[in-house]
Amino acid sequence: MAAQPLIRRLCVIGVGLIGGSLARALREKGEVAEVVGSGRNEDNLRAAVRLGVVDRYDTDPARAVAGADMVVIAVPLGAIEPVLRAIVPSLSPGAVLTDVGSAKGSVVADVERVCGQVLPNFVPGHPIAGTEKSGVDASFATLFRQRRVILTPLVETAAAAHHLVKKMWELTGAEVVDMGVRHHDAVLAATSHLPHMLAYTLVDTLARLDDRAEIFRYAAGGFRDFTRIASSDPTMWHDICLANREQLLEMIALFGADLERLAEAIRTGDRAAILATFQRAKRARDNLYLD
Repeated sequence: MAAQPLIRRLCVIGVGLIGGSLARALREKGEVAEVVGSGRNEDNLRAAVRLGVVDRYDTDPARAVAGADMVVIAVPLGAIEPVLRAIVPSLSPGAVLTDVGSAKGSVVADVERVCGQVLPNFVPGHPIAGTEKSGVDASFATLFRQRRVILTPLVETAAAAHHLVKKMWELTGAEVVDMGVRHHDAVLAATSHLPHMLAYTLVDTLARLDDRAEIFRYAAGGFRDFTRIASSDPTMWHDICLANREQLLEMIALFGADLERLAEAIRTGDRAAILATFQRAKRARDNLYLD
C-alpha cells in the first residue's frame, strides 16, 4: 500500500512566487494529495490551474480553506489580517495555519487581534528565498533548495503543528531553523529589509535626475547587481517597510550615521578612514558564505 502524503489538502492563499513554488515542490515529492488556491487575481489562479500548481481554486478564501489540513497564507503583510478574518471561522478542527511573511511580529499581532489569542495550530514562518519576479508564472519547484526557512513558534504553538510545518518545508529541500519573533525581525531588518530600501531609494534618486537616460545607459554590472531587488513587488515591500518599521528605522539610522562618516572622510580627504572602511567591508564580505 502506498504511503499517505504528508498533507491531504493544502490551501494556498496567494498563489504567487512563494506559494506557487511551495505547492510545486510538495507535488514533486508526492507529499500533497490536493492543492486548492485562493486569491483576488482570477487570471493568476486560472494560470495556476493550467500550470498544474493547484488542482482548483476559489476566490472566496473562506470556501477555499474548507476541509484543508494545511493552510498557507502567502499574501502581502498588509492583507494578512483581512484574510484571517475571512478564514478563521471556516478552518477545519485541527487544521494547521502558517504564513510566509517577512516580518513576524506584525503577523502574530494580526492573529491575536482576529482570534483574541495565538492559535495553538498557528506556526509563523518565513522562507528566506525569492527572486525579484512575482506571480505563479515565476514559481518553480526548486526555489527553496539549500535555502533557509525560519519558523518562529510561540509558547502557545502546539508541538504537532510545529513539527508538520517543519517537515513540510524540509521536503522542499530547505534548512529549517527556529528563532524568536523579535530576533527574526531584527535580523531581517538588517539583512533584507534595509538592502531593499537602499536599492529602491538609489534607483528612485537616479531616475529623478535630468540626465537619467544617459546615467542608466552607462550603468555597469555593479549597478545592475545592486539594484536588481528594486524590481521586486512594490506592494509587498511597502507592507514590509511599515510592518517592521521599528527594527527597520534602527538599521536606517545606523547605516545613515556610517554613510555620513564616510561622506565626511571624503569631504576632508581622509584617505586612511576611507581605505579602512573599504578594507573592513571587504574582509567581512569575503568571510561570508553567501555565494
